Amino acid sequence: MIDALELQRLYAGLTTAHAADALVRLGLPPRAAPAALRPLWSGARIAGRVLPARHYGSVDVFLEALTRAEPGDVLVVDNGGREDEACVGDLVVLEARQAGIAGVAVWGLHRDTADLREIGLPVFSTGATPLGPVRLDPQEPEALAAARVGLHEVTGEDFVLGDDDGVLFAPLAHAAEIAAAAAAIRDTERRQAARMRLGTSLRDQVRFGEYLEAREREGTTFRQHLRAVGGAIEE
Repeated sequence: MIDALELQRLYAGLTTAHAADALVRLGLPPRAAPAALRPLWSGARIAGRVLPARHYGSVDVFLEALTRAEPGDVLVVDNGGREDEACVGDLVVLEARQAGIAGVAVWGLHRDTADLREIGLPVFSTGATPLGPVRLDPQEPEALAAARVGLHEVTGEDFVLGDDDGVLFAPLAHAAEIAAAAAAIRDTERRQAARMRLGTSLRDQVRFGEYLEAREREGTTFRQHLRAVGGAIEE
């Protein structure tokens, strides 16, 4: 299985948008976190194997998860998207950094925002509140096996990408294949953008007139046409 350093190398020059398009091109289901899950600061990026943990009102579940962590993992916290409590703060993030964690993604709220920015470990969450948890619910047996983020359940068989566009999950077994497809899409889009700056419209580049004729004649979709002519703008 791909290791953390190779995963970070593969995705260093790729965005979540590139990877999302690659998933569609490869026929793999794209799993994006809800749009509310955002980085604490612009330019933050994460790429790593999912280290899942479900929160029940105490940080002990995070400390237990970190005993299982490998350097480069990303702690993915499931707090059910709750808006009445923060479940991650400065001490948890400091401990995560000391454990070699590459970042933290929280389906829920954080606190200690100023301290988190100073610590510098990338953190993604749905927002901030000064309120900590006052509940203590029973911990489920699968608390460290899987985390739910919005509609999606993720495990250690997945990896996570995050940037200014949000957070994306994908199967770790396909990481290299997804990165290769994403890099091809990125390079095509860069070539198209460069030609547009030099005066060649996108319509000319993708032979849009030919597409309209093919759509009328054969019912060709724009995505089918783009793949035929080697263009990229959507998948």
